[in-house]
Amino acid sequence: PDPVYGGQLQDLALEGYLAEARMGVGWTEMPVTLADGSVVSLRRPAYAVEAPAYGPPHPALQVSPRVAPQMIGLGLIEAVPVADIVAGADPEDADGDGISGREQIVWSSQFDRPMLGRFGHKAGNATILEQSASAFSGDMGLSTPLFDSPSGECTDAQTDCRSAPSGQEPGIRDGLEVDGTSLDLVSFYSRNLAVPERRGADDPRVLRGKEIAYTIGCTACHRPKFVTHRLKDQPEQSFQLIWPYTDLLLHDMGEGLADGRPESRADGREWRTAPLWGIALNGKVTGVESYLHDGRARSLIEAVLWHGGEAQAARDAVVNLPAEDRKALIAWLESL
Repeated sequence: PDPVYGGQLQDLALEGYLAEARMGVGWTEMPVTLADGSVVSLRRPAYAVEAPAYGPPHPALQVSPRVAPQMIGLGLIEAVPVADIVAGADPEDADGDGISGREQIVWSSQFDRPMLGRFGHKAGNATILEQSASAFSGDMGLSTPLFDSPSGECTDAQTDCRSAPSGQEPGIRDGLEVDGTSLDLVSFYSRNLAVPERRGADDPRVLRGKEIAYTIGCTACHRPKFVTHRLKDQPEQSFQLIWPYTDLLLHDMGEGLADGRPESRADGREWRTAPLWGIALNGKVTGVESYLHDGRARSLIEAVLWHGGEAQAARDAVVNLPAEDRKALIAWLESL
């Protein structure tokens, strides 16, 4: 973390307090010509920390923007057995297929030990409760049993923030702004948001798109299915056959998507395979289509064309598809 600005840039603040800075972004359009002659324009972002309120950030600061991922099926992902995820890892590419997924290992504040990371763009959190507590602290500056500072990420240099009145109430439950019961309820809600029902699964074009996806190697990283643990107290997640289309592993996605910022075991080129279920509905929910970790892709085909590294061969196969097959592939993604 930056010694003054912390680990997350706060570009908004309550009245009377300073926002830490603005996040500036500029775009460069990059046309990509597909094999059939059609052109897709990708936009490459350039990010900058503008108008910093407490002086220039540390010169070694690494910046990596994030768009919040969908909160669907999280409880099912949490219920996948660790052994089944780790079994898919191939860090040295022993089978020679060009795919070398690695498991993310993070420190769990909830269980006070190293655990498999599952949540976040680089799988930086092990559990839904930790993901929720991290958001309360980093996004909202609210104390929880895991992160008990009522100033959130405000550092000692931000004296007004550190001295501001907090919502902690000594003697009321555990005295925190988000007490243990509230954190459990938010985690329960997050755990049980359902995956939307598939659409058009039997459509011939969708089935053709599925065939293409499997043939060109998309499923080497976007693993189709898992079976969840048998869970005594969570029948909603217990022993379910699920189709998230992710292996929940870290993969080198190439220089185009590299942010240069490590996170636990993930290096600056690695990202957790994003689940594909419900992916095409984000535009219907938010009103704007945006994909990848920073929302740079404005369509599913743009998102595919940004793939590199271990996914380069599959990406190139998409470039070389006939137009109708490419439309079928997108129709399959939209059906998930």
